[in-house]
Amino acid sequence: MALPNLKFGELTAKLPIIQGGMGVGISLSGLASAVANEGGVGVIATSMIGMRDPHRAKDPEAADRRGLIDEIRKARAKMTDGLLGVNIMCALTNYGDMVRTSIRERVDVIISGAGLPLDLPGYLRDVSDELREEMRTKLVPIVSSGRAAGILCRKWFNKFGYLPDGFVVEGPKAGGHLGFKAEQIDDPDYQLEILVTEVIEAITPFREQHQKDIPVIAAGGVYTGEDIARFLEMGASGVQMGTRFVATHECDADERFKRAYIDAKKEDVTIIKSPVGMPGRALKNSFLDAVATGLKHPKKCVHKCLHSCAEDQSPYCIAQALVNAYKGKLKNGFAFAGANAYLVDKIVSVRELMNSLKDEFERFRK
Repeated sequence: MALPNLKFGELTAKLPIIQGGMGVGISLSGLASAVANEGGVGVIATSMIGMRDPHRAKDPEAADRRGLIDEIRKARAKMTDGLLGVNIMCALTNYGDMVRTSIRERVDVIISGAGLPLDLPGYLRDVSDELREEMRTKLVPIVSSGRAAGILCRKWFNKFGYLPDGFVVEGPKAGGHLGFKAEQIDDPDYQLEILVTEVIEAITPFREQHQKDIPVIAAGGVYTGEDIARFLEMGASGVQMGTRFVATHECDADERFKRAYIDAKKEDVTIIKSPVGMPGRALKNSFLDAVATGLKHPKKCVHKCLHSCAEDQSPYCIAQALVNAYKGKLKNGFAFAGANAYLVDKIVSVRELMNSLKDEFERFRK
């Protein structure tokens, strides 16, 4: 049995695989276009996307806007297939500008988490009015509970007459910032299999009442074609994978960032307390060791990128640490990674990776 396609309304990806949006700079136009060309949904991460702009310190919002437009257009120029998405965190200080810019650039999907995107459909309506045409961009929130999915369905429909075009359900094995308390990360009641079932149950009444298909995408710790098969059997319509796409030739990060995954052992995958006040999963290194032992000291923030960052109490600027990591300067930064990052043992092309996932899925489903 071959992998099915993934539909968001009238938009269809040949494969039910979304490449996770990974910032800062890990998934830009290079990776996103390669995944799309293999039939998946390629995703550009918008956080600090204007970091290479020489004028960013003077006007970060304009620099990020220019950077996003450039990456979307570069991806489109390389794409011959698939869908193009962007990942926009609600916690970004320039959230609204990133959403409006993405819609104006006619991306296929906006995936939004790091908070509940309660007003996301309003941006779609406003840009449609501004351009005097109906925009087809699909809106897909990231949630970590059935309760959150239900709240968004009710709020969106009551305020905008709009239901989500899908949900990404992110479990505690994901990389980066996690939407869970530290004690919930290893709790069986909060594992992805439970969460996917809860979200499906929570949105089924909305699907049935409004006759709208709302695909549920499983994310966080999905690693093999067999994993994909398991979640599809549970009722998910697709999966989102981030970690697997880091160790690809097309990934936009520096080679030294990719090597950190290949060199990682199981015990190197750890939970950290981020300056934004949330737990996160990352790879241990000398920088994080220095943070843990108090050798890092607060410095003035120049990026002002996140609403939730307590900069006056932070031992380091997470934005700058992630920019350094993207550039391969891991002595001054660190790599976020999913729970299975230690399983990565080589760098392959996106095509090789997608073919191996298809083969694994088909062998499991025979």
